Amino acid sequence: MVHAAAMAHGRKRGPVTPPDGGWGWVIVMGCFMVTICTRAVTRCISIFFVEFQIHFGKDYSGTAWIHSLVDCTTMLCAPMGSFIGNRLSCRVAVIMGGFLSSTGLILSSFASSLENLYLTLGVLTGVGFALCYTPAIAMVGSYFCERKALAYGIAMSGSGIGTFVLAPVVQLLIEHYSWRGALLILGGFVSNLCVCGALLRPITLREEEEPLPVDPERGSYSVKVATVTEKDNNGVLVSPALQHRPSNWPCFLSSRDYRFLLLPDFLGLAGSFLFLASGCSLPFVYLVPYALDAGVSHHQAAFLMSILGVIGIVGNITFGWLTDMRCLKPYRAVCYMVAVGMEGLCCLFIPLLRSFALLVPFSVLYGYFDGAYVALIPVVTSDVVGTPYLSSALGIVYFLHAIPYLISPPIGGWLVDTTGTYTATFFLSGFALISSSLVLATVTGIRHCRKSMASRTVPTETKQEVQSPVQEDLSKPRPDSTAADCYIAFNTEAKLLDNNTADS
Repeated sequence: MVHAAAMAHGRKRGPVTPPDGGWGWVIVMGCFMVTICTRAVTRCISIFFVEFQIHFGKDYSGTAWIHSLVDCTTMLCAPMGSFIGNRLSCRVAVIMGGFLSSTGLILSSFASSLENLYLTLGVLTGVGFALCYTPAIAMVGSYFCERKALAYGIAMSGSGIGTFVLAPVVQLLIEHYSWRGALLILGGFVSNLCVCGALLRPITLREEEEPLPVDPERGSYSVKVATVTEKDNNGVLVSPALQHRPSNWPCFLSSRDYRFLLLPDFLGLAGSFLFLASGCSLPFVYLVPYALDAGVSHHQAAFLMSILGVIGIVGNITFGWLTDMRCLKPYRAVCYMVAVGMEGLCCLFIPLLRSFALLVPFSVLYGYFDGAYVALIPVVTSDVVGTPYLSSALGIVYFLHAIPYLISPPIGGWLVDTTGTYTATFFLSGFALISSSLVLATVTGIRHCRKSMASRTVPTETKQEVQSPVQEDLSKPRPDSTAADCYIAFNTEAKLLDNNTADS
């Protein structure tokens, strides 16, 4: 009881300096296995696409609902995973999710209609994956600071490694045991999520090692700006923009866990994620059917998915390592935009690729940039909202993927049924990904312009008051830093504008 109370007290006091190693690497390996059992298995469902279509006699759009339901439910229920992880523990959330997802896959092997698969494989398995995915990713951010991008690169590479290994294995299982036997075996494999959950040990907090957040503009530690903060009714430091919020705002915006929703940078990031989710799932759903339509054999089509997976590993780790370097740390968002934009360009060229030899370069390029941006999603999100809000923010981020994941595969299938080709489907994917990159680039450009204008209009005495803490020693963490400081440090523009308004 004493230990539980101490842990609860530690959570209230806010985050501390992550150990950047030790048991953190076990957490990384646990998250690595979680991404294999969730995202890699979800990707491999596309291998069942033709089998489901033949067995149940359905069209492309009807069969595509299975994959879209898995993705949609996983993302739609992501806030529930964050809630359980915050209120109980990440360990409990992942173990519960492992049980539900394994049960869903096992029940799917006995499905007698496509509608049964919608419920068992689409909804039940998706809910289980949602309870596992977000808490496991958030745990990595709690254990790492200086090497956060590398840790996430390794953890998220499980999706690529899992796809590389599982894609041919699933194809062999289908050939030897039919699609029912393959789903039954996958259900047993996914039950290992319960073991992964047991490894997610809560971090022991030490109050004297409160961390300072990394300033995304300078790539160095930020400092506390006391002149532009106030205390709310609970004694928590917040921005004046949040302290003096309108009384008619929704209650969840007033919650301490969701104050990041008020950040303009996060709103721009959220808009970018909506376009991203609309396009990123289509190639994974339709690459195998497109390859088969182009005359590629079943084994070669499955091998294309394996190439996507293994090259995605390279993208995960290399981009994670590169963006941890001091020279690139201020430009993590730019690296993310480049990766998403290049992925979209790849999709625009795939209708010209009608052989296995030409589809291999597409799998290499698309897989690399897919692995790059996937590893940077939690890193960029953490740079915007701060580690204390990362779990809740990831729940919202993946929630935003839900509706696009639900409707984009059926829309792609409808385009195939209507046009008779896959060209429009891949064009839809490419333009959506490029739009995602352009939206974030536009928001980033506007933010820099507004910051430049604000720096010219802020009175001289205000500038000096705000910038005076910079003289402090930035190499040592501040003992009086709080969780809200992480939130405040990533909203420098709002601090300056709010302070200027208050003075006037």
